[in-house]
Amino acid sequence: MKRLFGNLFVIALFAVVVSFFVAPAVAFFAIRSAADANDAAGLERLIDYGAVRQSLRPQLSGNPAAMAPAPSFLEDPIGAVRRQLEPAVVGAPDPDVYLTPAALGALTRGEGRFASQRTGAAAAVEAADPMPKPVFWGINRARMAVSDDGGSATVFTFERKGPFEWKLVHVGLPDGVSPAVTPTAAAQ
Repeated sequence: MKRLFGNLFVIALFAVVVSFFVAPAVAFFAIRSAADANDAAGLERLIDYGAVRQSLRPQLSGNPAAMAPAPSFLEDPIGAVRRQLEPAVVGAPDPDVYLTPAALGALTRGEGRFASQRTGAAAAVEAADPMPKPVFWGINRARMAVSDDGGSATVFTFERKGPFEWKLVHVGLPDGVSPAVTPTAAAQ
């Protein structure tokens, strides 16, 4: 009887450890599935929209200085004040075009910067969706990359919010210029 309980305990412990480390991949596929189903409530549970918007703004502005972390007031008081007083970049694409269910589905399939053109119905589900590759795996943060046919990678950063709960907090777009959203692309 002791041996049976010991074996059950080892199996349960193994299942918990595997679940603990597989949870970010499950969150990635849950985002893809919720985006395909146009499930806004499901996406709300899986994505920290404020953090993702904040991560997309400097990437869309095209300003390399915007990608650098803001200077601390203690380290560089003049630079910190100057950065606060600089006007926002005019004409920078709105990060919300990447946060529609259709665009999120396209991002999870590796469409990168062209996902912004997916503003209508959800992207068609392809027979062979690209598999994400782990780029970094830590206790509280995990990064997964999806590459397109040309090798450009879109990187998704997930952060732990609970023992088995992960949220998307950052999307790293491939290098390049974001295409403009056209009215014909919005009709797709």
